[in-house]
Amino acid sequence: MDVSRIRVLRGPNLWSRHTAIEAIVSCTEAERAIAGITGFEAKLRERFPQIGFLQTSGKNEVVSMAHALEIAALGLQSEAGCPVTFSRTVPTVEAGVYQVIVEYTEEEVGKMAFQLAQELCLAALQDQPFDLASALANLKELDEDIRLGPSTGSIVQAAVMRGIPFRRLTGGSMVQFGWGSRQRRIQAAETNHTSAIAESIAQDKDLTKKLLNAAGVPVPMGRVVISAEEAWAAAQEIAGAVVLKPRDGNQGKGVAVNITAREQIMAAFEVAAKICSEVIVERYLPGHDFRLLVVGNQLVAAARRDPPQVIGDGVRTIGQLVEQVNSDPLRGDGHATSLTKIRFDAIALATLAKQHYTADSIPQQGVRVVLRNNANLSTGGTATDVTEDVHPEMAARAVAAAQMVGLDICGVDVVCNNVHQPLEEQEGGVVEVNAAPGLRMHISPSYGKGRAVGAAIMSTMFDSGDNGRIPLVAVAGTNGKTTTVRLIAHLLGRKGLRVGMTNSDGVYIEQQRIDTGDCSGPRSARNVLMHPDVDAAVFETARGGILREGLGFDRCDVAVVTNIGMGDHLGLSYISTVEDLSVVKRVIVENVAPGGHAVLNAADPMVASMAKSCPGSVTFFAHDFHHPLMTTHRAQGHRVVYQDGNAIVAAKGKQEHRIALHDIPLTRNGTIGFQIENAMAAIAAAWALDLDWEVIRTGLGTFINDAATAPGRFNVFDYRGATLIADYGHNPDAIQALVKAIDSMPAKRRSVVISGAGDRRDIDIRHQTEILGDAFDQVILYQDQCQRGRADGEVLGLLREGLQNARRTTSTEEINGEFVAIDTALSHLSPGDLCLILVDQVEEALAHIAKRIAEV
Repeated sequence: MDVSRIRVLRGPNLWSRHTAIEAIVSCTEAERAIAGITGFEAKLRERFPQIGFLQTSGKNEVVSMAHALEIAALGLQSEAGCPVTFSRTVPTVEAGVYQVIVEYTEEEVGKMAFQLAQELCLAALQDQPFDLASALANLKELDEDIRLGPSTGSIVQAAVMRGIPFRRLTGGSMVQFGWGSRQRRIQAAETNHTSAIAESIAQDKDLTKKLLNAAGVPVPMGRVVISAEEAWAAAQEIAGAVVLKPRDGNQGKGVAVNITAREQIMAAFEVAAKICSEVIVERYLPGHDFRLLVVGNQLVAAARRDPPQVIGDGVRTIGQLVEQVNSDPLRGDGHATSLTKIRFDAIALATLAKQHYTADSIPQQGVRVVLRNNANLSTGGTATDVTEDVHPEMAARAVAAAQMVGLDICGVDVVCNNVHQPLEEQEGGVVEVNAAPGLRMHISPSYGKGRAVGAAIMSTMFDSGDNGRIPLVAVAGTNGKTTTVRLIAHLLGRKGLRVGMTNSDGVYIEQQRIDTGDCSGPRSARNVLMHPDVDAAVFETARGGILREGLGFDRCDVAVVTNIGMGDHLGLSYISTVEDLSVVKRVIVENVAPGGHAVLNAADPMVASMAKSCPGSVTFFAHDFHHPLMTTHRAQGHRVVYQDGNAIVAAKGKQEHRIALHDIPLTRNGTIGFQIENAMAAIAAAWALDLDWEVIRTGLGTFINDAATAPGRFNVFDYRGATLIADYGHNPDAIQALVKAIDSMPAKRRSVVISGAGDRRDIDIRHQTEILGDAFDQVILYQDQCQRGRADGEVLGLLREGLQNARRTTSTEEINGEFVAIDTALSHLSPGDLCLILVDQVEEALAHIAKRIAEV
């Protein structure tokens, strides 16, 4: 079994809406049916007893080694605690070659599971050992290491519940919610509205106390010291038990509580000074440690935190008791679990010594032994939810503390006897204010009810009913995609929106190109959705990007499919037929939002059939209103867009909007049929987005299809009285449409300049010149700059073969180089002639043509 071409599908894809790993798996003849491999399945189950049923999805399929790999990769992730459910194995047109698709929730975990599944299958095949426990432990450790922690995870989950899209920006806890100009970002429990100044104040515990005191919030008295002697002097001023802590610290590090003796204070200072040279000495407040969580201007959760401790049983030592507590599966080494293991370190031993214990001491039955003087969960403490018990005045003090510091999400640490009374009545106080507070104690407290703090944070970032999305249009098809994308973007721009656009020419933000090349894939789409200056997005969505990585978004408001034609990279990536291709193009339709629209070409049966896959509404467009699908759709009260004589009509029921073709320059007064189709698709998309009809009319009238606005898309020039047309048509269907359009344009003599892309099938390359040979007097063939895997001269040979039975062409030339071919064609032109130049290097060729025209 050979595994190759592993792809990571990071968005909705050909197979499902799940993120997935896709691999090409080649099996030997014996491996194509594992039933014929003696004892294989039994050996596989012996090594991995929890593996699922080895079965196929097709009735006549046989379970192969590829199917075993699929089930193993899914099962290993599931046993490691990853929430995965989808997998599939699909035979390709090549005997013994399969596409294996397995869902993942964390990309690196999915890749590791694939590798381990290969090792497992090989071990079973060769009757070698396989360390299942180690494999699962490695998967679980990797998953816990890279997945979002509980605090960030709770916020993300709240976003998912509200349909707000999210994207993890780093391997850590920085996450973007929403798209474009409506996006918000968090890092752990901080938002992009969390003030850096407020965070600095919270870090400075002395300044925090001064501000809280000014706001009337009770705080323990004390001051900052810079030496051990000064710490002792400050303690004497307080005249009671004190707390020492670093002025700039977190997670209880370097904190000593309830100490009075000089030697204790001197030692505590040295510990705290290692974290920060300035140390706070303040009055020790007796009572319990409470954490009050403030989000916005509300108290949303509260918990009592207890220090790490063990209860004696009269038999085991303290060290053994700690081991027992830490064996609880709910306790982990970090923040991934609801509880953290108790740290049995030097601080714990020192705390025990104050109680006259050692690690080997055996406390009596029921005796409580404290292992730390602070109650932080990160050191093994526990939390009990007390949210519903907090007195309104105490809640008000916590909110006042957060607002005085300026934090939108704030953890307020309070020490008092209980939360049932105001702080002033029990001599309690606020001892600390925390930016980026941990949420774990509130989400999954050790005892009591968990609180929906993630939802509370999300509600401060996005108002009720706001899903953080911007209008998103995805356009797919064989021909017309780029022009349709540009026209839709232009219409949205006329509404005053800042539009982000991707197409085969580049990435555009408000008509400014920020990236070049073919940017019709998911990475470019994600980059646009990450841009803060984008109010709406229009994406050309090519088949290659869908196959390579899936979609760059989870769903769209409008999906436009222009047509499905021959020659669109058939034969690549196991897309061998037009039917295969239509399944790929259909992905955007399958991922329309429930309240969204699919805009489909009713005259193309494969496109029209996608309607049943759309979760939202469907608008059909076609030249012929009398097409049965159009008349039925309108009769059912749905939207249609069609051509009626010299106008385009958008209709729903008895409602009609009519736009004259002479008011749409793109169509050249209605003489170019494929541009009429592009205009209809764009009108339907704009209608689906509820654009005002006056905006649509104005936008259609101001969209000029020149080399600057739509490079390589039927750009028309005048050269010495002859007509030049430059177009990027590069498949038989596009060329057929161009020929049909040119037939309506008068010309004394017609010539064409063409090359061919090497990554097309032989039949498709020949078919291009078969079409052109019946429509043009002269054909100039040139060799493309990039042959895309073809031998030198091979493409020219295929183009030449296509002209063998030409009915019109009387003159043929072969040229090496695109620009030389253009110059040759121009030299043959006379006034009244027409020349179609099928450009390869679009921008360079258009610049060359402009230069030659300027010379005239």
